[in-house]
Amino acid sequence: MKNKLDNEEKEMLNDYNNNEYIEITDMEKEIEKNKEYAKATFLKNKRINIQISQRDLEYIQRRALEEGIPYQTLIASLIHKYITGKLVEKDKVLINK
Repeated sequence: MKNKLDNEEKEMLNDYNNNEYIEITDMEKEIEKNKEYAKATFLKNKRINIQISQRDLEYIQRRALEEGIPYQTLIASLIHKYITGKLVEKDKVLINK
């Protein structure tokens, strides 16, 4: 049985086949650098206060409950996804068939 590749995997394979990847000469240094980035991403060392409508807060709390996470974690995740460009509008999601 052949495995089907998703769009990201197809793009990666295409890039590999076209020799578009750059060889990393010092892999250990690169790994350490990325470990530091990962730690910084999840470091929660700042507190903010925002005002939102009661209705929005209730929707967020309900959604967080469905996901099984605290609502503050959901809000932080949404902010992180937004600033990294990973938050996608529902009507812009393409369904692969």
